[in-house]
Amino acid sequence: MYVLRLHCDDRPGVVAAVATALSNAECNIEESAQFNDHLSGQFFMRVVFAPLHDHAKDNFETTFQDIAKTFAMTWQITAMDAPVRTLILVSKEDHCLNDLLYRWRTKHLNIDIVGVVSNHETCRSLVEERGIAFHHLPVTKDNKKDQETALCKVIDGSNAELVVLARYMQILSNDVCGKYNGRIVNIHHSFLPGFKGAKPYHQAYERGVKIIGATAHFATADLDEGPIIEQETVRIDHTYDPKKLQSLGRDTEAKVLARAIEAYTERRVFLHGGRTVIL
Repeated sequence: MYVLRLHCDDRPGVVAAVATALSNAECNIEESAQFNDHLSGQFFMRVVFAPLHDHAKDNFETTFQDIAKTFAMTWQITAMDAPVRTLILVSKEDHCLNDLLYRWRTKHLNIDIVGVVSNHETCRSLVEERGIAFHHLPVTKDNKKDQETALCKVIDGSNAELVVLARYMQILSNDVCGKYNGRIVNIHHSFLPGFKGAKPYHQAYERGVKIIGATAHFATADLDEGPIIEQETVRIDHTYDPKKLQSLGRDTEAKVLARAIEAYTERRVFLHGGRTVIL
């Protein structure tokens, strides 16, 4: 099966044109979702389709090119079962990395982990024991630019489509965020921007918060303010000390990050300005 994703200016006939082209090419629609954003006038559509014979998919692509031009569509067709080549960035905390490694090994996420980059050696054995390349790229205040140049070489050299910041405690530059726009997914605790700096769960405890959570978003030049993909909150009370908050928070971060990656690999995420459309 394949996923067709497209967006264009909203106008009558888009859905009919897509459905007719698929039918004429002898492709069966298995799943379809669309959204008309009245604020921007943009139309978004995701269709899962199955070709009914060997040449059906190619026939559809050929005929659909003219339709896409007519509607000025931005579009893409991707095989449903093609793993997304993924590079993971991590610092010292390994809870999100561990979770992703498990979901990758058990095929709960349709990703192909092509390597792990870290500015510390902490996770080397965890990664290399699983036969995955580990790239140690330490960061200092004096080598930041050179380190990011090396990072970009790893991303490009591994042909990674998706870059996951699995608790990578470094701020990416404007150049890196711009170069890989819509391809870098970050996870953070939902206290931002209220609880910045060190020990956010201790700050939350001291302020007596009643909800904690996590947010997965695309990385942008604005720290932790990129378009949001997935979120979750958990209710707590005064009996939760910092250690328990941190444990619950880490579990929430791992789950939210996994759901965001799943949505990305299923081609459900459309990046539209400063927000996302998830179909």
